[in-house]
Amino acid sequence: MNILVTGGAGFIGRWVVKKLLDDSHQVWVVDDLSNGRVENIEELLSHKNFRAFIHGDIKEEKTIESIFYPGIDICYHLAASINVQDSIDDPETTFNNDTIGTFHLLEQCRKHKVKMVFMSTCMVYDRAGDEEGISEKHPIKPASPYAGAKIAAENMVLSYYHAYDLPMTVIRPFNTYGPFQKTGGEGGVVAIFIKNKLNGLPLQIYGDGMQTRDLLYVEDCARFVVQAGYRDEVNGEIVNAGLGRDIAINELAELIVDDSSRIKHIEHIHPQSEIPKLLCDYSKAKRLLGWEPDVTLEEGIKRTEEWIENTKLI
Repeated sequence: MNILVTGGAGFIGRWVVKKLLDDSHQVWVVDDLSNGRVENIEELLSHKNFRAFIHGDIKEEKTIESIFYPGIDICYHLAASINVQDSIDDPETTFNNDTIGTFHLLEQCRKHKVKMVFMSTCMVYDRAGDEEGISEKHPIKPASPYAGAKIAAENMVLSYYHAYDLPMTVIRPFNTYGPFQKTGGEGGVVAIFIKNKLNGLPLQIYGDGMQTRDLLYVEDCARFVVQAGYRDEVNGEIVNAGLGRDIAINELAELIVDDSSRIKHIEHIHPQSEIPKLLCDYSKAKRLLGWEPDVTLEEGIKRTEEWIENTKLI
């Protein structure tokens, strides 16, 4: 197939592009490089099926019109502002990127009759119950402008399924980590903890560290994203993906550093945006896509640490 990936130079986008190339598709990537990096896809640019990298902004209609080549079969839409804290400090940028940008892409999908797989987030959910994981029927709670913008975009995506009978799918991966994730302020907790461990720095935890996360290894996530584009069974659906196991941030820090004296708690910047418990119920993905995670948390952390050491990101 001919496939367009927005945000394809980003952390998850990079792995989605690799999986699509491995599956022998022709791939176009558009990214404004606000979060992504060309270095992420450098080794993929020479692949015989990598068609083009377009440095462009999805909010610019002319750019979007120019990249929807005739014959595009699927648009995997991963481009977004992704930082919860930034969205609280600057909600307008997040709304414009995540909601307005999505609308412009949807209009091109409508014009060219292209399927969209829209990357949303687990951050739209309210907290999980004590034992039960979060299914797609779980209550949502826009605790940040990031979550609000994603919910707005989700509703627009699904409206194009109902109003125009277009194949649209919304996916909500849980907290994803692994190689190619940034190890600085915009990175995920696993990457930042590992970098600090390797540099002999303290692992800083916002708040009391009792908040839990369901951590999904990036290659499992990319496989899920790609599968959602292949299968008609998920058209018009919202689908979760996660490990199905949650871990408190305190426990995660101990798992990574194995030295409690190096763990420090600091005041939360925006405690109102915190979700106390995230635990995924991925049974719908298993039923409709035949998907389930392969990589354990311990193995994923090991692979991520090896990558950070080998790429000299410490």
